[in-house]
Amino acid sequence: MLPGNLAAQQLVASDTGPAMLPDAPTPQLSVADDPKQSSTSAAQQTPAPPPATAPQNETPEQRKARAAAELKAEESQRMAGIIPNFNAVNSGKAAPITPGQKFHLFFKSSVDPYQFALAGIDAAIGQAEDSNPGYFQGVKGYLRRYGANYGDNVDGNFWGNAVLPSLLHQDPRYFRMGHGPFLHRVLYSVATTVRCHGDDGNWQFNVSNLTGNLIGAAISNAYYPDGDRGLYPTLRRGLSVTYQGTIGGLLEEFYPDVENLYKRHHGAKLAARAPAPTTP
Repeated sequence: MLPGNLAAQQLVASDTGPAMLPDAPTPQLSVADDPKQSSTSAAQQTPAPPPATAPQNETPEQRKARAAAELKAEESQRMAGIIPNFNAVNSGKAAPITPGQKFHLFFKSSVDPYQFALAGIDAAIGQAEDSNPGYFQGVKGYLRRYGANYGDNVDGNFWGNAVLPSLLHQDPRYFRMGHGPFLHRVLYSVATTVRCHGDDGNWQFNVSNLTGNLIGAAISNAYYPDGDRGLYPTLRRGLSVTYQGTIGGLLEEFYPDVENLYKRHHGAKLAARAPAPTTP
């Protein structure tokens, strides 16, 4: 599935949003003991609302609207401010999305500028390593590699995140655990390669992900050179995309922890540099 594939492909090539979580609290400087000033400061500190839960007797229209609002928030998620993380549900719970919303998520991910940049980087690496030698070298060889890399991304995204999840009533998103022992979270993340949330909220065998990767790899035979076609190259590409998705799931699970740790550390450094308050 996409969330993982996009983030992981860059790591594999160099051998896959930040997620929008609340900023870690930064230490506050003491305020002078002025009742008016204290009351004003307290009034300005509005606590964040708790995560939305499904209301009782929710109608299909209300559920669709709630899913649309959650998707809109997810579409602002990026890792390191660059890598799209649109398919991650960081709260671990979300309203089921409709087939139309699944196709919207596919389109949003496929036309993101990061996708085009990633395809260019992968093509440059392939050119330097002379991978898929049937493409040859030069500008034409680079453009062929670029098109193949971008086509692979779109193919896998289309089948694994839109078509099959719509037909099989499966949710293509990654539902982050976000708490618990480290090893438990690692095993949970890796397991999402072969299991996923159904639209009914229950865990299911992840047919969409595994089959979508193989379908995308099979379609790529139409544009790869003769030496890179056939059963073995198809299986190799399908397994490679699945592996990349597993790495991407781990990134989606643990990146928010790294981000929050950095924010706390950065906030503590800023507080340490701040001048001490002076008493009147």
